Amino acid sequence: MAIWCADLALDRWRHAENCRRGEGPDAAPLALIAETAHGPRIDAANHAAREAGAANGMMLADARTLCPSLEVRPSDPAGDLAFLERLALWAQRWGPWSAIDPPDGVLVDVTAVAHLFGGERRLLADVEARCSARGLKVRSAIAPTAGAAWALAHYAASGAILAPDDDMPARLADLPVAALRLDTDVLLVLRRLGLKRLGDLAGIEEGRDRKGSGRDALQRRFRNRKSSSANPLIRMDQLLGRVPEPLLPVVPVIAPMVQRRLLEPIRHRQLLDTVVADLAADMARTLEAKGEGARRLQLGLWRVDGEVLVRELELAAATRDPAHMIRLFAERLDDVDAGFGIEMLRLRAAWTQPLGLDQADLEAAAEQHGTSLAACMDRLTTRLGQQAVQRPVPRASHIPERAQHWQPPLEPEPAEQHQLAFHTRPLKLLDRPERISVLYAAPEGYPRRFSWRGQVCEVARVEGPERIAPEWWRERGTARLRDYYRVEDETGRRYWIYRNGLPTDGRGGMPDWYLQGLFG
Repeated sequence: MAIWCADLALDRWRHAENCRRGEGPDAAPLALIAETAHGPRIDAANHAAREAGAANGMMLADARTLCPSLEVRPSDPAGDLAFLERLALWAQRWGPWSAIDPPDGVLVDVTAVAHLFGGERRLLADVEARCSARGLKVRSAIAPTAGAAWALAHYAASGAILAPDDDMPARLADLPVAALRLDTDVLLVLRRLGLKRLGDLAGIEEGRDRKGSGRDALQRRFRNRKSSSANPLIRMDQLLGRVPEPLLPVVPVIAPMVQRRLLEPIRHRQLLDTVVADLAADMARTLEAKGEGARRLQLGLWRVDGEVLVRELELAAATRDPAHMIRLFAERLDDVDAGFGIEMLRLRAAWTQPLGLDQADLEAAAEQHGTSLAACMDRLTTRLGQQAVQRPVPRASHIPERAQHWQPPLEPEPAEQHQLAFHTRPLKLLDRPERISVLYAAPEGYPRRFSWRGQVCEVARVEGPERIAPEWWRERGTARLRDYYRVEDETGRRYWIYRNGLPTDGRGGMPDWYLQGLFG
């Protein structure tokens, strides 16, 4: 069974806005936008915006030309994907397992379970009723294969059912070739070949076309496309059940959690510390039984008046030491306002990692003598904040300000990252390159004198240029290349400056000069 949430991003936004404001957001034209290298692009548009001419994938500037009153909000693809995963878990009420179909679909295995709901018709009706109650506009269909169910949900009437004994090629012949879940460029090639429906493709594939080219002709045309989304033959075989289509089921991950419901509300810090110590001991036993350690802990405190206070810790390394948890939470509970009392506490390990058994006496001795690096990092992070304790790691980018990034101190470096070989780099880079005024003999010549922060520097020596091209896959099309120079003034101070662009590159006026680093 395929469930397609046609307006997933907008349904999430509507739910959040209605919960917050209690009013319907569909009256005015609205679009959810994402920032791209060429400007804001529309990810989703509501009905009023579509009626005014806006469409998904359109640039915001073009959409505002058609609809000046268009309201915009930022899109949240990561939030949509997380919601889709939760929806897939919730959809397991209709089958033993489910899988997500990004960006807006869910697939559920309903083999031999339809009779539990009174038949397939009633099963689909239950899906649409429950999803509608949650504010989701969905279209669903049932078919023997995942590809056929997806095609019917997207391009047939909602509630379509395809039985295993039906003639699948005939039932699906009138659907467009887009029902094969192909890439945009592949769909364009098929349309140029005159293949607009699945029936046209099936006819050529079986060698029934007038020219008699058959499947071999399509095989030769798409022989270099190994991906299923780029090869219509693979998708057609998956649609008709000739070859299996691998799906990745969504497995629920239950976070370890312990809690205490108190007979009498507590207001004093000493009692609160006692309950937190009990929770830490319970959490340590729970994690040990699972062979895991906590990387992120969330402590929730329910007050009598209904307010919930949350304190969160993110640890440098996986641990299940209750004393370490108690010590870190002790610094986070100083500002807790118990009000009329706290009646329940809950400790949850939101992020865990495998952690084998170890010799507690060795780790305790190391921490006692202050040699446990993970414990030291946790203490510093708790006192100074999560963003205050980080370390730089190299990143595969030739742009100086992107050649490194910051991450938690004990996190391993990503395996795919590698450090590129550069020319001499300064020991200190400015947070942002600062614009300077440069005097040079010719537009392409060496700098002779420059002014920075109100001070004029005479250039005594210069080395360069080192030309660095922009990252075209990440930046705007108007980004200009840079020519870097290592210069030294008359007092011996050395600078790293660059010219942004060339006078003849056709991407703006005269180039600008910037100072980006200082040599030691």
